[in-house]
Amino acid sequence: MSASVARPAAGPVARYTRVAVVLHWLIAALIIANVIAALSADWLPDAWVRPVIDTHKSIGITVLGLVLLRLLWRVSHVPPPLPASYPRWERIAAHTGHAVFYLIIIALPVTGWMHDSAWKDAATHPMRLFKLFEWPRIPYILHLDPATRETLHGAFGAWHTWCGYALYALLTLHVGAALKHQFIDKQPELQRMGL
Repeated sequence: MSASVARPAAGPVARYTRVAVVLHWLIAALIIANVIAALSADWLPDAWVRPVIDTHKSIGITVLGLVLLRLLWRVSHVPPPLPASYPRWERIAAHTGHAVFYLIIIALPVTGWMHDSAWKDAATHPMRLFKLFEWPRIPYILHLDPATRETLHGAFGAWHTWCGYALYALLTLHVGAALKHQFIDKQPELQRMGL
């Protein structure tokens, strides 16, 4: 009797569509770039701070557009099913985690946009998206009285910061879960979203 047992050939890996994969990795790269920009602003020379913050805002608005595009794509293109071997609790956790991830990825640039719109100098310092064209502030916030805007500027800034912390936690869970499935469970998890 042979010591090795023949295993049935594994079926093809259920992959996300090419568009979904490109959007996933593009959004991920932009988010990482924005985190680096946000965390480095306090350590940069004064002359660099405003350009870095302006780039941070431009990347945030771009991420907002891309994640909305990704959601539209996902509605019309059903993602591949999770492997049948995943326990029910992991399936529920994966679906819940993705929903919360989308919510946070949308909330982060929206709260940043609100924070920027409430800035006391917003009316006299237009925001330009990657220096290409002017990006509008939120008119309702921009036209509030200065005292209210100052209060909201602080509140929106705090929300933006807390959304950032939530994103760091979710990102850690997301990457940890993918690596667990790939290397501990021996599932082709990374291949599902591979370029």
